Amino acid sequence: MIRPLNGNVVLKKEIKENKTASGIVLSQKKEEEEFAHIVALSNDEEVKKLSLKVGDKILFKNYSTTKVNYEDEEYLVVSYKDILAVLD
Repeated sequence: MIRPLNGNVVLKKEIKENKTASGIVLSQKKEEEEFAHIVALSNDEEVKKLSLKVGDKILFKNYSTTKVNYEDEEYLVVSYKDILAVLD
């Protein structure tokens, strides 16, 4: 598993396709916020203060991520500062 350091969080992106009624896939804006689930957290104090936990569904800034392919899965690494909200 990926173990993030320095205030980073590993995410698994929630796939959301935007399709028209006729089946045409619409592209997303590059700076559009996205949803994802947390799969790993760094142990930094700043991250602990946010009360985040593995499995939380979050909203984050899409343009601030680093894509990582690990064991045939795509993950995103993002700084805790770029997490906008936790969804209940």
